[in-house]
Amino acid sequence: MSTNFESETNPKKEQGKNIIIIVLVLLVIISGIKLYTDYVDRSKKTKEILLLSTENNELNKRLDSVTYQLDLRIQEIEKLGGDIVALEQVRDQLIAERNTSRQRSANEIAALNQKIRSYSGLIEEKDQEILELRAMNQQLFAENQDLKTTQAEIEEEVAQLNIQKEDLQAKVNIAAMLKAENINIAAVNSRGKERIETTKDFKNRQIERIKVSFSFADNKVAEKGPRNVYVQILAPNSQPIFDVAKGSGTFMMDGVEEFYTVRQDIIFDNTEQELTFYYEKGSDYNSGTHEVKIFVDNYQIGSKTFSVK
Repeated sequence: MSTNFESETNPKKEQGKNIIIIVLVLLVIISGIKLYTDYVDRSKKTKEILLLSTENNELNKRLDSVTYQLDLRIQEIEKLGGDIVALEQVRDQLIAERNTSRQRSANEIAALNQKIRSYSGLIEEKDQEILELRAMNQQLFAENQDLKTTQAEIEEEVAQLNIQKEDLQAKVNIAAMLKAENINIAAVNSRGKERIETTKDFKNRQIERIKVSFSFADNKVAEKGPRNVYVQILAPNSQPIFDVAKGSGTFMMDGVEEFYTVRQDIIFDNTEQELTFYYEKGSDYNSGTHEVKIFVDNYQIGSKTFSVK
């Protein structure tokens, strides 16, 4: 009886094993199919990426070529005096697209290729414009050649007139320059007594103030109006004597800042006006020859010396 039971059980076990084996085989087959399809998908995507990369590289080359062609037209049209604004805008757009770092999609590549093809018509249009501009420039050149001789003669005449005008103006400016005459220098002591500059030297005890007086020479050309008159006293070492607290200051002479000792602002009326200046130094003068220079505005109109013992 046990023999019959065992004979019935073994076929069931065998059947169970077979089912498990079949399931495992199916799982293996399914896994294999899955792996294969994944591999195919990956291969397909890799090929697509490689294809897009190649197309991107080719597109960049076309962008470089069109940009170069546009640059040539821009340079030529600019040289001929034409309008290059629109071309520069197109070129800048192409350069910006060329410099993009992102990977373009297939649709973007197709759209850009279409746009590049459309620029061929633009380049042909600009080539025609260049021909027209060259023709216009040649015509203008021929016309300018006809006028060149006459224009040169006119320019020469104008230049000569300008030279004559400048020479005349320079002579008028020189003639209009004021001159100081009858320049007198006196030492004024503490009692108000004056000692006029002579061949004898001033003594420091005689100098409470220095008095400088002069008159303007007659000048019919000089323009009437306000004038700045400066007196500059130079010590024996050629350095200006000045004291800001007593009215001294600076003025410009030939682009250089100079110190003046005293100044007056006057209204010049061309009547041989007489002017008098006083300067109280407040300390002894150095021994030696001193020079007094007189300036109006920015030029010298006279000078004289005095000596201190």
